[in-house]
Amino acid sequence: MARSLFEPDEFVEVFVDVPFDECSRRDVKGLYAKALRGELKNFTGLDSPYEAPTSPDVHLLAAQKTMDECVEQLLQALR
Repeated sequence: MARSLFEPDEFVEVFVDVPFDECSRRDVKGLYAKALRGELKNFTGLDSPYEAPTSPDVHLLAAQKTMDECVEQLLQALR
């Protein structure tokens, strides 16, 4: 739906693909811990569904690549 609001060359869908456990491990704000304790409701991937994009323009496997590698992949896609 978001894509339809833009001209074809104005929108890039980027899927930063990181498993829930890895997001929880990296969470510096403690939001995942709060959600797991039931202190935050409707937390995406826990008690609120998450639907991965079916055909993103860029698919970053952020748990398997370094941040620099992800940035380079994104920059390549935008060129």
